[in-house]
Formats: sequence, C-alpha cells, structure tokens
Amino acid sequence: MRQTKTLEKFINDFSLEINMEPIGVLSQIVVVLFVGLIVGIIAKKLKLPSMLLLILTGAVLKTITFNHQPIISFSTDFLISTSLLALVMIVFAGSSNFTYRELDTYSESALKIAVLFLVLNMLFLSVSVYYFFSVGSMFLSLLFAAVMSGTDPGSVLTLFQTKTNRIIEILKFESVINTPIVVLIPFIILDLMEFDAGISTGFLEYLFPFLQQIITGIGTGVVVGIIVFRFMKKFYSQKLSPFTLITSALLTYILSESLGGNGVLAVTVLGIFFGNVTVKKKVELQEFSSMLSSTLEILVFILIGFLIPLNLDPPFILKSIVLFMIMILIRFMAMQLVYLRDHVNLKERIFMALNCTKGIAVAVVAFIISNYVLDITVIEEGIRLTHQIPLMNFPGTQSIIDLMVLFILYSILVSSIIARFSKKFIRVTVDQDQ
Repeated sequence: MRQTKTLEKFINDFSLEINMEPIGVLSQIVVVLFVGLIVGIIAKKLKLPSMLLLILTGAVLKTITFNHQPIISFSTDFLISTSLLALVMIVFAGSSNFTYRELDTYSESALKIAVLFLVLNMLFLSVSVYYFFSVGSMFLSLLFAAVMSGTDPGSVLTLFQTKTNRIIEILKFESVINTPIVVLIPFIILDLMEFDAGISTGFLEYLFPFLQQIITGIGTGVVVGIIVFRFMKKFYSQKLSPFTLITSALLTYILSESLGGNGVLAVTVLGIFFGNVTVKKKVELQEFSSMLSSTLEILVFILIGFLIPLNLDPPFILKSIVLFMIMILIRFMAMQLVYLRDHVNLKERIFMALNCTKGIAVAVVAFIISNYVLDITVIEEGIRLTHQIPLMNFPGTQSIIDLMVLFILYSILVSSIIARFSKKFIRVTVDQDQ
C-alpha cells in the first residue's frame, strides 16, 4: 500500500512538473528519448520501420493521463524550437550531400524525377486536395502538394543501406536532393500568402520584399560559408569542429531571418557550400551531423505522434487513402515520363513509384505550420497596419496537417511492404533493418 502511494506521489509530482522549467521539460525529454531507444531496439528485432513505431508510440503516450492530466506534455514554444532545430539540421545535412562530382547518370535521373514529381504534384495533387477537403486557400493546397513531393533520406538510406543497384542509387540521390527543395517551397508559399492579402495595394510593392528574402537568404549562406569554411579548411578539432558546424547552421538561419531573408534557403546554400569545399575531416563531421539528426528524429517522430488525429471520421480516412493513391499514380506518371526512352522496366518503375516514404521533413513542417503566424500587412485609411493571424484560422489548415500525418503513416507502411517483396521488383533484395 505504501509503495502504491509512493508511486502515485511520484507520478503526480512528475505530471505537475510539466510546466516547470527546466526540470520538468528535461525529465520528459529523457523519458521520450529512453522510450524511443527501446522502441528502436524492438523495431530492429522485429525488422519493422522504426519511424512507424515511434509515431504510434507518441500517439499512445499522449493518451496516458493521471488525475485527468497528461503525463507528458510539451509547450508550444518547445515544439516550435525543437522543430526548427530539426529543420535546420535536416536541410543542412540533405543539401551538404549534394556535390557536383556525384552528378553522374544516376543523379541526373534522380534530379529529373524530383523536379517532375514536384511539378506534377503542384498541378494535380493540389487540385485534388483543394476539392476533396474544401481547403479555404489554394496556397494551402500547393503547400501540401510541395511537401508531399519529397522522400525521406533517413529512411531511404537506412532501408537500402549498402545495397548497390541502379534503381537504389537513384532513390538514394533523389531523397537527398529533394529534401531541401520540399522544405524550402512551403515557406515560400507561406510568404506568398502574406503578400496575397495585400495584393490590392500593388503587386510590385510585395514583389520586392519577396525577392529581398531570396537574395538575403542566398547572400547570408554564402557569406557565412566563406568565413566559416575558410577557417575549417585549415583547422580541425575533435571537440570544436562539430560544434562550429552546428552553430554555423543555426547562426545562418537566425541571421538570415533577422535580416529579413529566408532562413531555410540560407541553410540550404550553406549546406551546398559545405558539400563542395575542402574541409578537414569532412567525413567525421558528416557522421556527427548524422548522429545528431538521428537523436532529433527519435524526439520529433514521437512528438509527431501527438499530432495524430484520433477523432477522424471514416469518410475523411477514406478520402485520404484515395488522395494517397492519387499521389502514387502521379509519381508513377513521373517515372513513366522520365524513363520514356530508357530501359528501366515496368516492375522497377512501380518499385520506385511506391517507395516515396515521408519522414522527418514532413513531420517538422507539420509542427511548424500548426503554430505558424502570418504577418499580413494591409492599408486601412491610408495607414499601413500589420496583423498577426494564426495559420490555423484559415479553413482547411487542420485538414492539411491531419493529411500530412496520415501520409507519413501510409507511405511508411507501403514502403515497408514493398521492401519485403523487393526481390519481385529489382535484382537486389532489400534488408529491412531499421
């Protein structure tokens, strides 16, 4: 009885600490990471995709309550900060792998697939989601279509590991080059949403600030890259160099945003810069970046489980499945067009079309837009006013977020099934060790 009361007191104290700084938040982070580690081990033993189990774990954790209070609960500021940190590292890691020396026949095909899949999604998937789910703004539909054009490099690279095959190499490179693109475009669309509200005052009045964001973002990435990587070219420290790399990526994002630029674009430019310059111990630095990204993945994927809608009605689920099938069809169309005169056979094209796993980038974007605030400038009675309007106030935003989460689940599930039967599609059998 005494042990029961002690346990009850501990749980009660723990749940009361969720709003205390910093012990409460730190305690929950430790719990989440520990649970994520256990789930990762179980997933590896069962040969199941770890991302899927992590998301489901998050969905379970959010339902655990004590005295009608959730045991684990994070503030909005924490979710946004964690998402931004993960976003910066994902974009940097993805773009840093883009080296000009690797632009062989495989990368050329991968680039064609990434661009064509993006274009077709923006044309057809955006229209489908706009009418299927009565989204209030076409910008939101375009945002969803852009995000769904990416494939997760972490899951693709882990799934295929060291297997060598033309199809696998194409999928690997596609996942690397499309990540910064599909993360960048949604933020450009959000900027356009802000400008669109005041378009009646003159398009050029909003075109120049938009161009300024692009130019400032590119300039910030180049300037920081020149300064930092010139120093790192001659100096390496096992302790300081990895810290310098992470700090540079975060500084680039913050500096660009502070100067009115696009932070995501700035980090993308910095990553490309890093991937194409000579830096001491570059491989070691990339391994450290990968380790940090893995830790963030565990945290973010469990947290994305907190966004899983548990009260969706069957018609919504049914329409989401139909929409997912439309996306697969669009991706297959892209494969057909890219390999119209190529000897890639039908089975290989189907395999590539079905392997379109959505991962950490989509999860991060879902987190950010769920708390995104638009700064909309309007002119009232000759006075320029700026109104801050939460994106969630726009009709259809919640549906877009729900669809993003569901598409992560659908894509992981489909890719996992296809991986188990990979030998029926390609010559190399895929080991599903995640």
